[in-house]
Amino acid sequence: MAIGFRPRVLSEKSVPRRRHIYEGNTKILFDGPEPGTYVLYFKDDHHIEAKHVITGKGVINNRLSELFMSRLSEIGVETHFLRRLNMREQLVRAAEVLPFQVVMHNAATGDFAKRLGLDEGMMLPEPIPEFRIKTKGLDESLVSSHHITSLGWADTDEVESILDTTQRINDFLCGQFLALGMRLMQYSLEFGRVYLSEFMGDTQIILIDEITPDTCHILDLKTSERMDLSQVSNQELEDHKGAKFYQDIAQRFGLLEAGGPPDLAVRP
Repeated sequence: MAIGFRPRVLSEKSVPRRRHIYEGNTKILFDGPEPGTYVLYFKDDHHIEAKHVITGKGVINNRLSELFMSRLSEIGVETHFLRRLNMREQLVRAAEVLPFQVVMHNAATGDFAKRLGLDEGMMLPEPIPEFRIKTKGLDESLVSSHHITSLGWADTDEVESILDTTQRINDFLCGQFLALGMRLMQYSLEFGRVYLSEFMGDTQIILIDEITPDTCHILDLKTSERMDLSQVSNQELEDHKGAKFYQDIAQRFGLLEAGGPPDLAVRP
C-alpha cells in the first residue's frame, strides 16, 4: 500500500467530478451527464450591493423554476428544462445563450419608472417588453431590435419569435399569479438557440435560465406589499427579513407547507 494512502469508508461521500461551465450570482452551470445537457445548480447567494446567503433560497428557486418551466411546456412553449435531479439541481438542454434578455413590464417599477417619470407601481395600459444587454457591468443597458439584428445576435424571424413567445409567457404567468392573489409586475426572461441538425439555419429559439423570485417583481394584491427583494435593504437582509418572500410564494404555489422550514435564515 502506498505511503499516505487511507481507504475511504462507506460513509464518506465523494464529490463527483464534472466540468464547471459558468458561475453567476445565483446559479452554477456544470456539464451534464448526457450529451447536449447541462446541470443547473441553484445557490443560496443573493446580491444587493453586498453578498448575502439566504439559506434554502436555492431549494425553493429550483422547485419554482421547475414548476413554471413545466407548465409553460404544457402550453407549447419550448424550454431548456428536462427534469429536476435533486433539491438544488435540474437537468437542462444545452443551448447557445443569446447575449440579451427580455424584461417584461406590466407595471412601472424601479429603473423603468424612473426613466419614464412614472409613479412606482402604476399599471401600464399594455405590457411593454424591453431588450437589455446581459454583459457583466452593462445590466441596465437597453438595446433595440435593430441593434440585435444589425450586430448579428439574432435574425428578424428570431426576434419576432422571441417577442411572440414572451407575450404568450406573460399572458400565462400573469394568470398563474393573479389566481393566487399576486400581480406579476415585472420579470426577465432569457433565451437560447439550439441546433437541430448540421444544416445551416436549422435552429430553434427556446426559453432558458430560470423563472424565480430572483427574476420577478411581485405585488401581494391583498396587502399591497411587494413580494420580492427589490425593496429590501442590506440591513434588513442581515436582520433575516429576506427569506419570507421565497417562503410566501412557494407556499401559495403549494410547494412549501405553511410556516416553512425553520432554518430559512440569512448569513452575511
